[in-house]
Amino acid sequence: MTIDGPSGAGKSTVAKELAKRLGYLYIDTGAMYRVVALEAREKGNEAENEDTFERWVSSLRITFLDRGGDVRILCNGRDRTQAIRSPEVSLLASEISKRRAVREALVRMQREMGEGGAVVLEGRDTGTVVFPGAEVKFYLDARSEERARRRFKELVEKGARVDYEETLREVVQRDQSDMTRSLSPLRRAEDAFLIDSTGRSVEEVIGEMIRLIEKKGEEQ
Repeated sequence: MTIDGPSGAGKSTVAKELAKRLGYLYIDTGAMYRVVALEAREKGNEAENEDTFERWVSSLRITFLDRGGDVRILCNGRDRTQAIRSPEVSLLASEISKRRAVREALVRMQREMGEGGAVVLEGRDTGTVVFPGAEVKFYLDARSEERARRRFKELVEKGARVDYEETLREVVQRDQSDMTRSLSPLRRAEDAFLIDSTGRSVEEVIGEMIRLIEKKGEEQ
């Protein structure tokens, strides 16, 4: 099962809860790109050539650990869950995801994680590139202003000093970057269910998803 959509649409929250209810493994593909961005920034090797960079990315051991519903992402054994959530890492992840070496290495990892089925993958190209044959696909969206408000609230709650207007500009910038990149641009798969989360609770969104999953199951 795949859930794609722009930043701030609520994919992570919805995917975690949906996976929990279905008893599936939750895989946050966007977090994997953030991990690569963070590791590259810390090591200062962003400018390396594609072959060298791909070997380095492939050497990273990225894993998801579910601690009673609290999903953590580890890289080479280090918990990177909180460190990857800064605005700086978010923008760098958008840039680094344009590199073919990164996308090819992470898509391989994601396919390995999901090859056994019973997974919920969320990101920006899970239904179009990673698993185009997924049984059920969703595209979760929301107005940019609402997505910026959610992001702003999240950062403020974490103690960050941020400006709403700047957060909105970053959301719009991220959308533009993701939708226009040459490699695996953000788009809705033709067979994906479109769900708008604007003004809706997590419970309402998940309820609609479950109804659609059940309906599709009855049609097969």
